[in-house]
Amino acid sequence: MKLLLAVLLLSSCAFAQAPQYDFLIRNGRVMDGSGNPWTSADIGIIGDRIAFIGHADEKVTAKRTIDATGLVVAPGFIDMLGQSELNLLIDRQAVSKLTQGITTEITGEGESISPQTDSTIAADKDFLDHYKLTVDWTGLDSYFRRLEKQGSGINLGTYVGAAQLREVVIGRDNRPPTADELKQMQQMVEDAMDDGAMGLSTALIYAPGSYAQTDELIALAQTAAQHGGIYASHIRNESDTEMEALNEAFRIGREAHIPVEIFHLKSAGRPNWGKMPQVIAAIEKARAEGIDVSADQYPYIASATSLGATIPATYHAGGTDAFIARLQDPATRAAIRKELESPSGKGVENMWHGASGPQGILVTSVLNSELKKYEGKTIAQIAAAENKDPMDALFDFVIADHDNTGAIYFVMSEDDVKLAMQQPWVSVDNDYGAINTEGPLGESKSHPRAFGTFPRILGKYVREEHVLRLEDAIRKFTSLPALRMKLEKRGLLRSDYFADITIFNPETVHDVATFDDPNRPSEGIEYVFVNGVLSLEHGHVTGQLGGRPLHGPGWLGRRFSDDGPIPGKIQGVITDEQGWPVGRVSIELKDSSGKTVGTFKTRYDGRYAILYESPCAHCTLQVERLGYGSSERPVDYNGVNSLWFSFALQHQAVSNKTAQHKRSK
Repeated sequence: MKLLLAVLLLSSCAFAQAPQYDFLIRNGRVMDGSGNPWTSADIGIIGDRIAFIGHADEKVTAKRTIDATGLVVAPGFIDMLGQSELNLLIDRQAVSKLTQGITTEITGEGESISPQTDSTIAADKDFLDHYKLTVDWTGLDSYFRRLEKQGSGINLGTYVGAAQLREVVIGRDNRPPTADELKQMQQMVEDAMDDGAMGLSTALIYAPGSYAQTDELIALAQTAAQHGGIYASHIRNESDTEMEALNEAFRIGREAHIPVEIFHLKSAGRPNWGKMPQVIAAIEKARAEGIDVSADQYPYIASATSLGATIPATYHAGGTDAFIARLQDPATRAAIRKELESPSGKGVENMWHGASGPQGILVTSVLNSELKKYEGKTIAQIAAAENKDPMDALFDFVIADHDNTGAIYFVMSEDDVKLAMQQPWVSVDNDYGAINTEGPLGESKSHPRAFGTFPRILGKYVREEHVLRLEDAIRKFTSLPALRMKLEKRGLLRSDYFADITIFNPETVHDVATFDDPNRPSEGIEYVFVNGVLSLEHGHVTGQLGGRPLHGPGWLGRRFSDDGPIPGKIQGVITDEQGWPVGRVSIELKDSSGKTVGTFKTRYDGRYAILYESPCAHCTLQVERLGYGSSERPVDYNGVNSLWFSFALQHQAVSNKTAQHKRSK
């Protein structure tokens, strides 16, 4: 008996001394992301979740304890426009993101990671060949599977881009879609939302996105809205006709019944400095009228995009080779010059004029190694070095780099940046892909926002200039974007929330990157957890990958993720008459009265499964797909035992328009 008691006592002592948590963060100033003041608390992490917030007993143990005395413990920062969808496949570490406290990125501005076809892959050949990257996916679901298999330093969610849909269905032609083409694009939006897209995005100053008219965008946004998505836009003009461009975004939100997000809010071009109060007033008016509008921004006075974007989008029609050929034609060059030398023209954003000419445009990155010496030089400096007229120097540079040049445009005022930052509905974006200080993604210069965005706000605009309270800045980084994007159990420090956590020193955090020397990690971000994985320690990336794909509100996978018994289902595969799988097929299960009681839309493998837990006697299974004859089968189903019905759909005659599209590919 004494031996038994001794064994029990030793066992209980061993249990009491066993670690209760994987990580225990002690003595931190916990700022939970809600906007409330910080509180002193400890946080325990088990697996990928926050398991405890409060004052832990001194006897509580963990596999690893972090002393956060004097540090702020906040939810992981959320980048509302990040551009890392391909970068993460080249370098999965996401160094420039983690070193500024980012744990989650939303991406997909106009041209998104999916859908992909041979033509869209060919359009990116220069980039893909340079980085030895292979595109082996078509839809978002298969891209997410690749990202998950490879691993990622941060979480990633994405929109489906309206420009991407245009490239797949229409190519880069400057024309409206036919009725059938628009329907095909809507079906692709639905597919993307089923796969987990966050909504629909546009970038309306770039080709081919700029070729879309408002009615086209409303139709696509309506489909995204039906699946709980939002409409996010780089509006058609951020300078001289910005108010008209905002009104277009408001109209899309109103008529499509969809929330609207304005990407990288700004008033661009020196003649428009000081107009931010008007922009804010317009957004506030739209919000008061019931349109759910918000925005995001980066805290810099310079934007960044391609050097080729200086040239109006109409000249980009037909793709890169056609664009380069126009630049080589003297008459076309003269026409472009005339447009750029005008203060503004026909609502088209004039970036040459907005940057006050060649001295305001800085080359940051090239793919042509012979042009490497010009990275970090303005167009004015390049023109002087080559003894050329500045505009000719720009045209020739775009030609020489086959429109692969990145550039910075100094187009904004500091006062406008600060005023936008103070609005409670404005969150934060990097608008730059994840890069590194070494390796393939560190070979070129960048915009300092790539490394510095979030710490710049914490250091310059919170601590030094008092533009924001610290609590308000953290809310903008965390709960505000998480709520906007409907990210489940992220953006706040709460029990059972995912352990995305950023710990920083409020007295020292600041950005180091500059326009002259941009590839420099920020300082003062001490620790970063991504889904409970310690990804950054004392400012250095650990190499441990905690990131995951994040699915939007319409993701079909959620219906299969609930615990409990697996219901019966009616399933099968849809092929054409030759046995090839057919995607985007609509399947409806109708009861004996003709009422629809179950639906499904096939993806790219043609498979379907309708989960239905009730008996269905004398029912009908109907199958329809644009371009194929419809089909149906009678069904008697007991609600428990699964049934299998496959269909071989017959092609309908191909229309002239479809035939033309196939030839164009």
